[in-house]
Amino acid sequence: MNQMPPFRRTRAHISQFTISQLHLRNPWVISFFAFSYPGFGHLLLHRYAAAFILITWEAFINNMANVNLGILYSLLGDFETAKKVLDEKWLMLYVGIYMFSIWDSYRVTVDHNKLYLLADREDAPIPSLNIGSWDINSLGRCKPWIALAWSFLMPGLGHLYIHKILTGFFVFGYTITVLYFGHIPQAIQFTMVGEFAQAKQIINMQWAMYLPSIYVFIVYDSYVSAVEYNKLFEKELSNYLRRNYQNPNFKPPI
Repeated sequence: MNQMPPFRRTRAHISQFTISQLHLRNPWVISFFAFSYPGFGHLLLHRYAAAFILITWEAFINNMANVNLGILYSLLGDFETAKKVLDEKWLMLYVGIYMFSIWDSYRVTVDHNKLYLLADREDAPIPSLNIGSWDINSLGRCKPWIALAWSFLMPGLGHLYIHKILTGFFVFGYTITVLYFGHIPQAIQFTMVGEFAQAKQIINMQWAMYLPSIYVFIVYDSYVSAVEYNKLFEKELSNYLRRNYQNPNFKPPI
């Protein structure tokens, strides 16, 4: 007869490539990132499959419908041009997925907060090390400001520092794609030498409009993840010490 595991819920899972954990999150903050870019809210919740599907769909449908250009011209007050650049045939397909991303990220955040409270009360042991053929991952202290600094320098590097390999690799590759198709490095080069007209001509704003959302996301996620990983490390150590060294029959070494 199979024996039931002693613990029903755990607060974290450590793999070779990342640490997935439950912790308290503000549903409105997660919804804001889903609003700024569909899929980012799910990335914050460590729901990688759903996040990658939504982000890939967003990149495809946004470019087909020219949503970013419509937003740009609307912000500039040129509503007639905004209406002309938008492709209504694709835009109708954009709305449903966009609203789902916001709704689902809020719903899942509320559920995860409830699960965290139950798991924290149960106080199950937390794994601290995973050694595999591809990588070695372990709980430990990291400095949030270093993750923040590397994320500012290049999206994805802050995540690699805290060992969120899946998110870091995806964000790094996606940012390179945005920079390439947006001709952003060339625009920066022309701007630095004072060739502002050429910089405006070469930059592709449909792709460049992705960058603000990406940067806000990676800076926030790398910093908060570093803080929460430090808390998880302390909880794991506290749990281990209580289970092994607070037994009344424990004999201290002489």
